[in-house]
This record gives sequence, structure tokens and C-alpha cells, in this order.
Amino acid sequence: MTSRILIELKMDPARTIPTETFEEPEQGSKLARKMRESPFMVAGLAGLVGIVGYNIWGLRTKPKDMKLSVYLIHMRVGAQGFVVSALTLGVCYQMYTEHLQPKIEKWRAANISNK
Repeated sequence: MTSRILIELKMDPARTIPTETFEEPEQGSKLARKMRESPFMVAGLAGLVGIVGYNIWGLRTKPKDMKLSVYLIHMRVGAQGFVVSALTLGVCYQMYTEHLQPKIEKWRAANISNK
């Protein structure tokens, strides 16, 4: 079910201006579009949620001499490291597919035709 916003523009009563309709995307379609556009970001966020959840679950078994703030800092650093790693892998993959892969295929095609 999509919601519609109706916008009417009236400047001069003698002129008629067409009415435009804009569709607001649903939350599910936004998430699906974002997953198609940047799957590494979604994987990074899933890893972030997993690491935070795991560390909150393990909070009850943390060493007694460790302060809570230090434990939370370690959790934050681990989660941020995972997200940065996922995004870095995504950028490297994109660079490979856009820049290196066409050159490699061109080189292979040239070498095959020479043989």
C-alpha cells in the first residue's frame, strides 16, 4: 500500500497547471533498494548489530576487575572495526569490478587472439 501526496500548483486562474503526484516509498522497498545498491553496507550494519548483541549478552561474564566503561569501549572499537572493514571490502570490490576487471578481460582477449 503506497501513500500518495497530491500537490496542486495554481498561479493564474486563467492557466491550468497539471497536478503532479509523488509516491512515497515504503520502508521495505527502501531497504530492498539499499541492499541492491550497497550490500556491503548492509553486511556491515548486520555485523555491528551482531557484535553489539554478542557483547551485551556477554556483559554478565565480563571480568570483575574490568570497568564497565572499558568493556563498552572495547565493544565499540570491535563493532566499528567490523563496519569499516566491510565498507573497505566493498570499495575494493567496486574498484576491481569497475577498473581492473575490464582491463584483465581486454588483456585476455588480446592474448587469446594472438595465439
